[in-house]
Amino acid sequence: MTVETKPSNVSDSNQEAEPDQLLDDEENKNPPVKKTSSCTGLKVFLAALSFSYFSKALSGTIMKSSITQIERRFDLTSSTAGFVDGSFEIGNLLVIAFVSYFGAKLHRPKVIAVGSFIMAFGSFLSAMPHFFMGYYKYETTSHTAASANLTSSINPCSLHQDMNDTVLEVSQSGCEKEPASYMWIYILLGNLLRGIGETPITPLGISYLDDFAKEENVPVYVACLHTIAMLGPMFGFLLGSLCARLYVDIGFVDPGSISITPQDSRWVGAWWLGFVIAGATNFLSAIPFCFLPKSLKKPEEANKEKTSHSLLENTAAMRNKLSADKTKPRKWSVILKDFYNSLKKVLGNRMYFTYLCCSLLQFSGFIGFVTYKPKYMEQQYGQSTSKSNFLIGVTTLPPVGLGIFIGGLIMKKYKMSFIGATKFSFAMSFLSYAISLLHFFVGCDNHMVAGITVSYEGNSVPYYNNSLFSACNSHCKCASNVWDPVCGANGITYVSACLAGCDTSVGHGRNTVFHNCRCLEIKSSWTGNNSATLGQCPKSDDCSKNFIYYTVIQIIGGFCYALGATPSYMIMFRCVQPELKALAVGLFTLAMRMLAGVPAPVYFGAAIDKTCLKWGSTGCGKRGACRLYDSNAIRYVFLGLGAILRGPSFLVGIIFYILIKKDFQNMDSRPLENGQEDAAVNKKDNCKIKEHLQGSSDAENESSI
Repeated sequence: MTVETKPSNVSDSNQEAEPDQLLDDEENKNPPVKKTSSCTGLKVFLAALSFSYFSKALSGTIMKSSITQIERRFDLTSSTAGFVDGSFEIGNLLVIAFVSYFGAKLHRPKVIAVGSFIMAFGSFLSAMPHFFMGYYKYETTSHTAASANLTSSINPCSLHQDMNDTVLEVSQSGCEKEPASYMWIYILLGNLLRGIGETPITPLGISYLDDFAKEENVPVYVACLHTIAMLGPMFGFLLGSLCARLYVDIGFVDPGSISITPQDSRWVGAWWLGFVIAGATNFLSAIPFCFLPKSLKKPEEANKEKTSHSLLENTAAMRNKLSADKTKPRKWSVILKDFYNSLKKVLGNRMYFTYLCCSLLQFSGFIGFVTYKPKYMEQQYGQSTSKSNFLIGVTTLPPVGLGIFIGGLIMKKYKMSFIGATKFSFAMSFLSYAISLLHFFVGCDNHMVAGITVSYEGNSVPYYNNSLFSACNSHCKCASNVWDPVCGANGITYVSACLAGCDTSVGHGRNTVFHNCRCLEIKSSWTGNNSATLGQCPKSDDCSKNFIYYTVIQIIGGFCYALGATPSYMIMFRCVQPELKALAVGLFTLAMRMLAGVPAPVYFGAAIDKTCLKWGSTGCGKRGACRLYDSNAIRYVFLGLGAILRGPSFLVGIIFYILIKKDFQNMDSRPLENGQEDAAVNKKDNCKIKEHLQGSSDAENESSI
């Protein structure tokens, strides 16, 4: 065949060059590009794109891992915090369609560089509120004991009773001047800019690789990109864990004066530090793209060894047509008409549209789950924010990254057809869904909080019949809107030392111990001492065991889902004609952002807010962030909502399988196609035979058709 007779090194003498190579050189009047140069340029671009994937994933994960901290710092509800998180998707959908279409006609590496710079600025903007706000003031009833470093006996009831009116008056007088309640808007704007900057990276980066890489290597490159991108969330959650362990005002507040610990629902870590580091990383990722060329010469083997079942068989011809069109000036009316026709072709592709609907349901459940997963681990299993982020980064993400990479290797090794890749992806997704349902059976019971989940005698009470007041604390005249929990020696948590009926306290800061707590005495089965310490009581040992089961289920389910991720992505990428692939990826991303990424965190957050049992209060006496959730309710709401969204997607997946089997029933042994009909492929097979018989000059004519 002609493939075997043509030399691989075009830098040899002209006497050894093939006639078609000479014609091509004479026509383009450019010196031949060495294979090593094109390979080197492609490797540099792949490395730069990998680091860009890592950077954007890192900054996105910082937002996910900090969402609980932001919610507490700015006294937001979960639905409002979800809207702040969803602003990233809003920024994406503002420009994704146009960047995907028009960006492919521009200098793609430089467009990616501009996007990375914008992401860096957005990350810095998100961190800015911390430097313009005052110190974090958490709600507590022991201001004097915490600040005066006293070790003498203090009566919580008397302290609260004497200062109640004064503190309330001072708080209300400073409400109008407090700007912190609106500073979260800067985080929203920064996240919006991050979404705009992230827009060109995926569609332009993948299409650039697909244009100048060997076809059989594209799935491996995509798998490598996604695998390296998984390092971003892993390091992001680890960084988020470190930041959550550090106090928000680290370096400016005496640690001994802080009466809360990272396990406390009022704790706010150094959420701003992660955004600063993410901004610097995004800035560095933009620099290499500034020096990369607009285009590369495709490797000779990739151009010549294309067979009839090639994924990108007519890519070269389409590029020739596009380059010919670029030489002519085009009016905006023509460009917009061309965009409309391209959009119509993509959305009119029934396989692509069905795949889009299936993915939309999957992504809605997935995005909502990822956004509030740290919060779920905190509220369901009693983990701190720092530990939740650490465990997600260490136990969940590595199996997912490994699964994505192995999925790409399996796809290449077995040369999966369109139908084969669909079967594999569907099977892995359904297996992951079935495994995830086991989460319903490994939950934990509610915290035992007197007056909220249990009575002061220790008996369970319904949420609509609870009361924070009892005969044991009636003499204290305690405030019911303050959350300053103490853990009684009887294993029951009390909303405050005042509501526990404690008469004395010893120590200061987080080492404060309360004694003579009357409410501990009324539990009939309790015969121990009547002391209490700051903070909520830990959950039972059975809950710790269930958390281990939860982690194992999450690892197995995530790995199974990731195995089918690369084949699923390549299916979407090949459902349309080659010249429309960038637009197809852009529209896919647009749909995921607009219909899943933006609303999912909001309605997941709103559903979670409904399970709140105790709201905190701001300095102005208004409702703040939630301090305590109903563990049973949040489990069924959080997991159930995701299961309800993902369930119907498998029915749509069956319809997608029927469609592709009907259109590609005779191509089961071929690799993934670009939506071409069998007749067209057979016709190109015959053309290839003629090309081989007629020689290299006819081959060049054939490639330009």
